[in-house]
Amino acid sequence: MAILVTGGLGYIGSHTVVELLNNGFEVVIIDDLSNSEKFILKNIEEITKKKPVFYPFDLKRKELLTQVFDAHKIDGCINFAASKAVGESQLKPIDYYENNLFSLINILQEFKERRLSSFIFSSSCTVYGQADTMPIDENTPLRMPESVYGKTKQMGEEILIDFAKAYHRKISLLRYFNPIGAHPSGKIGELPIGVPNNLVPYVMQTAAGIREKLSIWGNDYDTEDGTAVRDYIYVVDLAKAHVAALQRLMNDPSDETLIDIYNLGTGKGSSVLEVIKAFELANNVTVPYQICERREGDITIAYANPYKAEKELNWKSETSLEEALRTVWQWQKYLESRKV
Repeated sequence: MAILVTGGLGYIGSHTVVELLNNGFEVVIIDDLSNSEKFILKNIEEITKKKPVFYPFDLKRKELLTQVFDAHKIDGCINFAASKAVGESQLKPIDYYENNLFSLINILQEFKERRLSSFIFSSSCTVYGQADTMPIDENTPLRMPESVYGKTKQMGEEILIDFAKAYHRKISLLRYFNPIGAHPSGKIGELPIGVPNNLVPYVMQTAAGIREKLSIWGNDYDTEDGTAVRDYIYVVDLAKAHVAALQRLMNDPSDETLIDIYNLGTGKGSSVLEVIKAFELANNVTVPYQICERREGDITIAYANPYKAEKELNWKSETSLEEALRTVWQWQKYLESRKV
């Protein structure tokens, strides 16, 4: 079966492509390389000994997207294509709405016209905003997200739910918490272009001396140590959840509408300071940091109740925070070796 993976050379996309190939799927990747680099494709081939088809273009170019669907018998799609930086989304709201929603709508137009189903959407726990109670399960009420990025994810979900109901299709909305880590091979990982927006890549680059200090955005949150708390999930565990969700959609025998929603996390929250200390301990390095004012769009605390995914997908996050952070340092060493 051929699966279209949009944003398939990005961070989570590349790890999911590896898991799809390892599970016998054929993969067609579309990625405009705005947040990745071409060498990731070569490394996916080295890891899996298989070669996915790759098209380098922006999904907003609908005529090129149509050509891909004409050229391949697509059986399903996993859509990762989106701009994803919370801080940047506040500064460039129109760019985020255009990129994250127009690309999704273009894919769904092809799905509608070709009567395709089995669509997985890369969503986010940001759709819950700041939840009143922890852990967050799938019945937690959605709130207006704090960031434009979160709003695009919530709008994307609404578009997909309407699509599934109107055309009797099968979709899965996967609400990730905070993906971290790299592939055990050290050949693919999170590759921030420019200054990192996410915590762990900034920790990695600070430990490597690329950044002078890590900025901690606020230490006056209502948490144990004053820094924000998140649920950090190992990216390979997360990638495996996508394969499980896809198999569930494809193996469903009914012709009825199916809308699956899953929270993907570990069920445990860790503060920014806890992540820094765990990284230092796992890799025997020092991470200098400074406390800054809170960043607009950030919430205080979020961690998952992953029970539904464990029950229905037979999936569970199995990798500890320290193990995941060890792979981050291996990835950094690989990146350094490429410059020699």
